Order: sequence, then C-alpha cells, then structure tokens
Amino acid sequence: MTRRCELTGTLPLSGQLRSHAENKTKRKFRPNLHNVTLLSDALGRKVRLRISARALKSVEHRGGLDAFLLKAKNDELSAACLKLKRELQKAQAEKAA
Repeated sequence: MTRRCELTGTLPLSGQLRSHAENKTKRKFRPNLHNVTLLSDALGRKVRLRISARALKSVEHRGGLDAFLLKAKNDELSAACLKLKRELQKAQAEKAA
C-alpha cells in the first residue's frame, strides 16, 4: 500500500537533513496519514478512507465529504474515491429529476 492520501493525492517528498556542520543526509517527508470514517449525506452511508490530516481539515472546511468530492479534480482522487464521486453525481441527478 502506497503512502498516498486518497483525497488529495499527497505523496512522500524527499529532502535532506542538514547538521550544524552542513552535512547532508537523505530523508523522506511522509504525509500525516490517518484511517478515518466519513459520513456521506447524499448516499446515507459511512466511507472508510486513508487520508492526510490536511485533507481532513479541507473536508471539514468545504462542508463535508460530498462537497469535497464534487469539487475535487479527478486526477487527484484514488480509484475508490472516483467511484464514490460517480455515485454522488448519480444520486444528485436522481434527486434533481
């Protein structure tokens, strides 16, 4: 399993540790990933995702999982989130009709 956020697509970055003597040592900057359960209002069910803490703040800021997914770009989302987004769009279309 890759260390990738399912909502924002955040991946580990590489960099260097710098000592006082300016020695360089390779290191990784990994995203702060958490397993969370979010509620989808439109679908009426819970969804388990592995997302970063920053993505969780963004979901809360946008007003929930449904609003976040509908506004998110498709290339950033995981395959499971893309499927969930299509289900949301279908549920909204049925509700509007």
